[in-house]
Amino acid sequence: MSTAEKPLFNWLDHRAAGVLAHPTSLPGAFGVGAFDDSADALFSFMAAAGFRYWQLCPLGPTGYGDSPYQCFSSYAGNPYLIDPAALVSQGLLTESAVAPLRQLNRDRVDFGALYQLKLPLLFSAHAAWRRAAPRPQPYGDFDAFRKRHAAWLESYAYFSALKDHYQGRPWWEWPAVTRSFDSARKSPWRKKLALQIESYEFLQYLFFGQWTQVRARARRHGISIIGDTPIFTAADSADVWASPRLFQLDPQTLRPTAVAGVPPDYFTADGQLWGNPLYDWPAHAADGYAWWLSRLRASFEFCDVVRIDHFRGFEAYWAVPAGAPNARNGRWATGPGLDFFRAVAAGLPGAKLIAEDLGLLTPETVALREATGLPGMAVLQFAFGGGSDNLYLPHNQRANSVVYPGTHDNDTTRGWYATVDPKTRDHVRRYFRIGGEEIAWDFLRAAYAAVANLAVIPLQDLLDLGSEARFNTPGSAQGNWSWRFREEQLRALAENSAPYLRDLAALYRRDAAVTAG
Repeated sequence: MSTAEKPLFNWLDHRAAGVLAHPTSLPGAFGVGAFDDSADALFSFMAAAGFRYWQLCPLGPTGYGDSPYQCFSSYAGNPYLIDPAALVSQGLLTESAVAPLRQLNRDRVDFGALYQLKLPLLFSAHAAWRRAAPRPQPYGDFDAFRKRHAAWLESYAYFSALKDHYQGRPWWEWPAVTRSFDSARKSPWRKKLALQIESYEFLQYLFFGQWTQVRARARRHGISIIGDTPIFTAADSADVWASPRLFQLDPQTLRPTAVAGVPPDYFTADGQLWGNPLYDWPAHAADGYAWWLSRLRASFEFCDVVRIDHFRGFEAYWAVPAGAPNARNGRWATGPGLDFFRAVAAGLPGAKLIAEDLGLLTPETVALREATGLPGMAVLQFAFGGGSDNLYLPHNQRANSVVYPGTHDNDTTRGWYATVDPKTRDHVRRYFRIGGEEIAWDFLRAAYAAVANLAVIPLQDLLDLGSEARFNTPGSAQGNWSWRFREEQLRALAENSAPYLRDLAALYRRDAAVTAG
């Protein structure tokens, strides 16, 4: 970028604070957080405490492993988040039908039980809706919703219905006639599965209708929502099934020739083998990145700001040979670079994006971030144990960035401090001139005082919880994404700490109102 050329994006021009809490962690009676009154309680606390942003993980429908970063669709919403109580009040479900959900664990999400109990329940709500005369339209006209979202809804619903029909097998194991959307849409299965296809469309109608209400309530509390878009898509997804030409797939087998991951890093000695198919970037560039523009446009239907995961991959991405046992023997391949972000700026003027630029920050990655003007990220847990030049230390941060004590991939601050080496703990104590007895709040105060314009605090740290509340451990396939908090925990936090947090926001100029996009 020449000295005369301005950055493409320039939106983070104010200081503010936010809370990181995925909706599945919301309290409630039905085994998983849902779009119900618990979101209102969170918003009330946030407004009273001076928070102006609510950050989420991706909201898509999760598959094997339950990761919100491995979804069946980049466009659809997760049906698990639909509030059953609202469907009872609408006459689509009965109290006795939802009673089994009330028996589920309130402290951890049991995704297997949800699959067995909640999805059939939601399908029965669709059946009740079809039987009703006249059919209720609690979230606007259903046919109008289908038409408005037809570009992705048709392929997603058909993909999901076929996946049920083939007992959950990945799409590349289906018969040839259904192995791509183009061929499947001409097959007899489209008519045979019409009712199941409509069921999946109806679940999206419910999700979008309820989420629209949640987002409106957030706005009334002065809270903007930060969503999350993974750079890659799941291999077994409607995205790849519907648009195989946009991915690096073998033309005969439709299997990836290489997959995504990252080299050995802070988290794992073998790197992280994500397994996602890689993009055919020249194919995307040929039509002006239309697929990506559509994907981001859909993300902004969910939220006001979009965090793009793994920003590094737009400059260069780690390509691991298909079938490799780990990510050690990959290679760096060139990404689309600034050309991609120019297309985004032109196609989505005014878009508010955050670049997840953690990990290996090469000069090329930094140059790309600076040319885009996107705010990057800083993590306080990565700041200690080395020298005074660490870029994540509060005094070294940039204003155009977002600081976190830790992210969804980190341990809670209390858990991290309890297990980190003595040298790092000593560095923390000397830097902050503290004893370390209230380390979660010490990190919170440091984030508020930091140079970064936006400070986002995981709810687990606000609640001062240990490793039992960790949300995700990268490289571990089990036990992730299941943490939930209780109503009484949030109530106590609001009663005991909201005034202090509001004063802290004022002290560090993080109390300005924010206009939702």
